[in-house]
Formats: sequence, structure tokens, C-alpha cells
Amino acid sequence: MNFENILVEKKNSIAYVTVNRPKVLNALNLATMEELRATFHDIKNDKGIRVVIFTGKGDKAFIAGADIGELANHDAVMGKEYTHRGQNVLNLIENLGKPVIASINGFALGGGCEMAMACTMRLASENAKLGQPEVKLGIIPGYGGTQRLPRLVGKGVAMQMVLAGEMITAQEALRIGLVNEVTAPADLIPRAEAIAAKIIANAPLAVQYAMEAVNKGMEMTLAEGLYLEAVLFGVCCATEDKKEGTAAFLEKRAAQFKGK
Repeated sequence: MNFENILVEKKNSIAYVTVNRPKVLNALNLATMEELRATFHDIKNDKGIRVVIFTGKGDKAFIAGADIGELANHDAVMGKEYTHRGQNVLNLIENLGKPVIASINGFALGGGCEMAMACTMRLASENAKLGQPEVKLGIIPGYGGTQRLPRLVGKGVAMQMVLAGEMITAQEALRIGLVNEVTAPADLIPRAEAIAAKIIANAPLAVQYAMEAVNKGMEMTLAEGLYLEAVLFGVCCATEDKKEGTAAFLEKRAAQFKGK
């Protein structure tokens, strides 16, 4: 698929998705969001892809936020519809069934920070800046920032970020648990690829069900989550990959998983 605002490359079971609007710091307009929706829908159904590495073009920004020009004239009805469309794209990313590694190579502000939070994990370059500055524009985060941020860093820290609207450094993001790791800019994609390689070496269905258990369990009581975990553990036990994985361990050889 060819797009105007994003780049997509598939190799070695990895899909590289890059927002390609460096002149506007990779800001998200409606066209870009639609291209991302189509891309991630394609990836979800592509059995050859195991992991996604998601980043922004250039060395200044991952995604610097929404296209303010599009937002300027929105009334209440348009604003609600705008956020619903964006939330649907981020929900698709979060529930893709395949790990998505956000490689934050600069500014991740507003919708950009929210996009990163919808990913499975987040790596940041040393020059990255993250934040939810929407209150400075007279609005609130609309792509899940008021919901995913407190789930990741806790209510108090999330409130400070959202209400003050200030940017934080990559190191501060690491300290509060917003990102998993901080790397030198040149090491960002190689580190994401190294993590992806480890994931790809594991059983595909086990990875999928582990993600499902965590994501769904976050919205459940502990008892409900434990029940879901037991159900999915049982499902794994009925797979060919489980037989192969346990046999390979006992025979002291590398497992050859087939995703069955």
C-alpha cells in the first residue's frame, strides 16, 4: 500500500510504520489518521508480521500532536466525532494482537503521546520530550490521554502532566514509568529491533494470549483477571506450539514454533 503521510516497510516479520510529515513535526491530521487505521488493519490480518516498530520521520519528532488547523473550527458535535475517530485508531493499535513498539525519536506531544501510550511498549531517544499540553489550547486530551496516562503512571502524576500541560524529558518519562527504556538516538531503532527479535523467537499464540490477558485484565477485578488467565493458559495447552515448546526444552534444542 502506498500512502501520502506514512511509510510502511515489512521485513523479517517486522512492520516498520513511520509517520512521514517531518515539515510539520509529524502532526496528525485526519488523512494521516485514516492511513494509520488502514495500515494497522492490514498488519492485524497479515500472518507474516509478528511485531510493529512505530516511529516518526526525522530526528525532531515522533508525533508532535494533532493538526491544530483542523481543530480550530470544531464545535461540540464535530469535536466529539473527531475524538471518537482517533480513539478508534488507537484502540486498534492497543488491541492489535501483535506487539507495537513505539520508538519515540523526539517530540511526543498531545496526540503523539497518546499514540505512544496505545502501543505495547515505549522506547525513547535521549532527546525525546513527552507531554499532554491540550489545556493550553482550551481543550483536554481526546485520544485517551485522560485514561491511559493514569493507568501507566498513576493518578497524581497524570494529573500534574495533564493540568500543568508541561513537557517532560525522556529521563523523567523513564522515572515515572511512561517509557520502558531511553537510548541514544542512533540506537533507538536497533534496540527496538533487538526486542522485536526476542519476541519473534517466542510462540506466536502465547505472545498473543499473554497480551490479551494483560490488556483485558487491566479492566477487570483481580478475580476476573485470574480466571481469564487460567482460561487462556488452558487454550495455550491445547496448541501445537505448547507441545513443541515443552519438547524442545526437554530435548535441549531450539523450538520451532508454527503459530498453531
